[in-house]
Amino acid sequence: MEELFAVGLAYLIGSVPFAFVLARRRGIDLRRVGSGNVGAANVLRTSGVTAAVVATGLDAAKGAVAVLVAQRLTVGAATPAAAGLAAIIGHIYPIWLGFRGGKGVSTAAGAHVVLAPSALAVAAAVFVLAVWATRFVSVGSIAAAITLAVVAAASDVPAAVAVGATVSAVVILHRHRSNLGRLVAGTERRVGQRL
Repeated sequence: MEELFAVGLAYLIGSVPFAFVLARRRGIDLRRVGSGNVGAANVLRTSGVTAAVVATGLDAAKGAVAVLVAQRLTVGAATPAAAGLAAIIGHIYPIWLGFRGGKGVSTAAGAHVVLAPSALAVAAAVFVLAVWATRFVSVGSIAAAITLAVVAAASDVPAAVAVGATVSAVVILHRHRSNLGRLVAGTERRVGQRL
């Protein structure tokens, strides 16, 4: 019963739409501007750097808190890994916004800073390098998600954590399919390119 409660609570924690709330305070509905995505990258384009940094931090905190709560309520690695994934799913498909949320990258980072900190450190470095080299946040996000899954699978983290990292990478890649289409078409927005 504790396991189900922890995972359900993790989904609700992940569902809190911080990016939407921060942009809404400026009179902006993220669902109707920019990419239409309720995440930090769209906050950056529509509301500026400060709001985007705050949104990123709060979204990451959701993932970390969900995992930490699961660790306190249960024993072993499986439920915290499932809670991290549930928080990511909650961010992507939030019940409060009609299941239309962000892309899960920051929330995944927050979850894995607790579950697999070494793998996350490598993924974060790849993210920074990829964004620096290409000026595309989406390229960095995709590269980081794949790196996290690969490094976690190759490291000594529990199997449940490695599986969770892989599933989260698949979900994040799926959510970036429109970005991939725009990259191919040459219409993806670069960092610093405002609306």
